Amino acid sequence: MIPPTDKTGSLRSERRRDNQQWLLDWMVKTTGRTHNFAYDHREIPAEVKTYRQIPRVMEKAGRHQQAIARAAEAAGHRQSACELYYKACEQYRIAQHAIFVDDHPDKIFLHGKLIESFEGCMRTADYPIERVEIDWEGAKIQCNFHKVPGGKKLPTILSIPGMDQTKEAVPDPSNNLFIKRGMNVLCVDGPGQGMSNLRKIRVTADNHERATSACVDWLTRQPEVDPARIGVMGISMGSYWSNRLAAHDSRVKAIASSAANYGTKKAIFEEASPRFKQIFMYMAGIHDEAEFDKMAEKMHLFGYGPKVKCYSLMVLGEYDPLCHLEEGLAYFEEVAGPKEIWVLENENHVPRPSRNFGGMLADPLVADWLKDALLDKKPRDLNKAVFVHDRIGEGPYSPQLRGVEDVYLGRRLEI
Repeated sequence: MIPPTDKTGSLRSERRRDNQQWLLDWMVKTTGRTHNFAYDHREIPAEVKTYRQIPRVMEKAGRHQQAIARAAEAAGHRQSACELYYKACEQYRIAQHAIFVDDHPDKIFLHGKLIESFEGCMRTADYPIERVEIDWEGAKIQCNFHKVPGGKKLPTILSIPGMDQTKEAVPDPSNNLFIKRGMNVLCVDGPGQGMSNLRKIRVTADNHERATSACVDWLTRQPEVDPARIGVMGISMGSYWSNRLAAHDSRVKAIASSAANYGTKKAIFEEASPRFKQIFMYMAGIHDEAEFDKMAEKMHLFGYGPKVKCYSLMVLGEYDPLCHLEEGLAYFEEVAGPKEIWVLENENHVPRPSRNFGGMLADPLVADWLKDALLDKKPRDLNKAVFVHDRIGEGPYSPQLRGVEDVYLGRRLEI
């Protein structure tokens, strides 16, 4: 099947900034990235010279890793196989995500390879992983349920990925940070994400929290889950969706969010890489930019903070280009429940190992915080801000600030 083609001869683009494609191609070629250009490490090999090449090159890398994984599995080397299957998942995830056209044969093929590789993880992980389908408003939301072996009535995390991730991205089944901490984790492809995208379950300004609330419904019925100890971890756009869920569903006991997206969506859709808007319009099934902008204007958290009564952790890079510091701090002050914020000096969107955390990802430290909150080890009157310095101090365990205004230079020099 050939994907839909415009045969009218029109020179009009769907979005104002689509005419910046040449610049995005150059950025992909020179930086090895499609977005978050503040980072120096490449996600995409130098072989890629234009955005449209991404699927082919990443597929080749994924195919190679998957072939080695199959051989390792056949040899009985389950741990190596699981690690390689996960690496292949990441290659296929990036490959399929670069295509934002419904029913595109390459999109369907590459997402299928992602699912196939994750099935390899399910076979070779050292704990059980179950694929589940959750009924929601006449649709089915696909999730992966990672379970502590033999566990009953345990604290459980609902993992909400970002707009550039799928449910297969976090956690890594070969090194599951939640299972190691005695917590189950349910990873969801919410509306517009992963399998939901392929099924044309579109994201709107307010339906993601309803879909993830249906996931909470499902979790409360599972024997492995303590229904009174359900937490949520949200990454990037998942930081927005997780807070919306907490405001919507009081059964959530704790949330932790990082790679911030708390404020208005002007930064991500008008100032950052144009592919954010290209992809999110596809996730929403909207082809009229003015219509999409009306929806995006509703996608912020201001006014929702007073409804967030559960434990809440926010992790915000000082120079995050997708959530400016002022907007993140303003939302933190609105949150009604026990709360903590880590402001990371000199950091950006933080989906990588950070010097502020001694070279670690944020995720293990976030998981520790969530576990403590779910086990009632955090005070109910928690109101804490920590400035996490770059290469000095004790990371998120550093002394708390007098107030969030201490992150600004005049007061920070006294910290």
